[in-house]
Amino acid sequence: MKIMSALMLFVALTGFASAKETSAEQQIRSVLANQQQAWNNGDIDGFMQGYWKSDKLRFASGNKFRHGWQATLDNYKKSYPDKATMGQLKFTLIDIDVVSNDVALVFGRWHLTRDKDQPQGLFTLVFERKGQQWLVTRDHTSSQ
Repeated sequence: MKIMSALMLFVALTGFASAKETSAEQQIRSVLANQQQAWNNGDIDGFMQGYWKSDKLRFASGNKFRHGWQATLDNYKKSYPDKATMGQLKFTLIDIDVVSNDVALVFGRWHLTRDKDQPQGLFTLVFERKGQQWLVTRDHTSSQ
């Protein structure tokens, strides 16, 4: 009887953990979908809502990195001054690994469609639960 009770408790807890992971994955997918939509609407400020608004945010791309939400926003606005340079963004998620209740690693591809070119690359994001939100705290993006 004790073995059966322990087994039932294990199954119940395992199911609960899986439901939490699924919820975390869904929330992270929603953040990325909102970012993609904001970008495609030419709204960099909206796109940045998926990032942790902190001086500890880290963004790396190419051979450069920067710290801070405001520095990242400023760089995006400098690099993408108008809707034409922003193009249409498409994220393709390859893997979401929820490593704890508050941390997840996301790996995927990004692709911009613009009139003159189609830059693309890979990204690795660290998402952390900040209060009730999942936000990007680390972004490492590469391009081809």
